[in-house]
Formats: sequence, structure tokens, C-alpha cells
Amino acid sequence: MERRALLGLKPLKTSGGGGGGQETYIRLATVTASVTRPDGRSGVMTVETGVDVPDAALRTRAGQSAPRLRAAYNTVVQRTAQALLPGYAPNIDRLAQELQAATDTTLGRTGARLLLGTVMVV
Repeated sequence: MERRALLGLKPLKTSGGGGGGQETYIRLATVTASVTRPDGRSGVMTVETGVDVPDAALRTRAGQSAPRLRAAYNTVVQRTAQALLPGYAPNIDRLAQELQAATDTTLGRTGARLLLGTVMVV
């Protein structure tokens, strides 16, 4: 018995030829920033990011601009971490909006969608 079929995880068979779709996701390095913990010691805020770019020309530009994207993300995360009060959780919605704005500014136009992984403050 195929268990993946029961859970809906079995890949669907498509008719027609072709070699499948092209990968649109670009994974970027984890971004970190220093925070102050409730006991006064230093802590770390980590954010995992990626970009989904369906447009091929913009995906090429995003791949070439990966160092600039990481620098822009570092700036946003450091600013967020500095404004974070000790013992409070970061505002993920605002962080996502600011990172999306940094993505659009860095790439020069809209069309790339920011994807957040884990946001953790330790």
C-alpha cells in the first residue's frame, strides 16, 4: 500500500512531455543580529529568508543581487533587533513588510516574494 497516496503526498502524474518546472526559490543565508535579553545579557535574533521569483529575468537578477539582498536584510533585522524590548517577541508582520520593501528596492521592481523561515530570539 502507498502511504503517501493516503496522505495526499504522492506526486500527481501529469500528461504530456516535458522535463518539469524550473526552480523559482532562492534560499539566502541566515541573518543574525544582537539583542538584549531580559536579564541584561546579550542574545541573538536569527531570521531565515528566501525569495520566490517566478519571472526568469527577475530570478537571474535576484541571483546576481544575493549579496545586496543579504546586506539589505541585515540592515532591516539589525534595526528590528535594536528596537526590540527585552523579553518581548518581535513583530513578524512588520518585519516581513520591511524585508519585502527591502527586496523590492534592491531588485528595482516588484515581482519577487519574500519567504520567511524561522524567526528566533535566544
